Amino acid sequence: MRDRTARRLSALHRVVYRATGGVIGRRLVNNDMLLLTTRGRRTGRPHTVPLLYLLDGPHPVVVASWGGRPHHPEWYENLLRHPTVEVQLRRRRFTAEAEPLTEPERSVWFHRAVAAYPGYAEYQARTDRVIPVVRLVRSDRPPSPPVSTRDSA
Repeated sequence: MRDRTARRLSALHRVVYRATGGVIGRRLVNNDMLLLTTRGRRTGRPHTVPLLYLLDGPHPVVVASWGGRPHHPEWYENLLRHPTVEVQLRRRRFTAEAEPLTEPERSVWFHRAVAAYPGYAEYQARTDRVIPVVRLVRSDRPPSPPVSTRDSA
């Protein structure tokens, strides 16, 4: 899938998920979805993407696969610069700190992700980069006011 098509589908998913509180768009390929909002590393503006996730206790874990493209997704590059993010699980929103996992924990969670969605193994085979895995650790800070549906990197 081309980047432009992937971005348009992601934008549509984001709008529908947010408008319905996750009633529509909360499941994809038999996995739960969340909305992750990062702050753009260049613009500082909010950038929201729908992602599959697993849970590590109360903390979501996401995979920065970008379909096996040779570069990391923008949201991952954003959270490296600004690790405080916002997560929406259905209607619940919370602030979290993004923690990219290091080895050997990254491999453990990547294998769990592959078990949940085998496409991740195909994505890893397509690229020379190691696909990052990120834990989103809930913080005590309240989430920011609702963001617009027009997000940017």
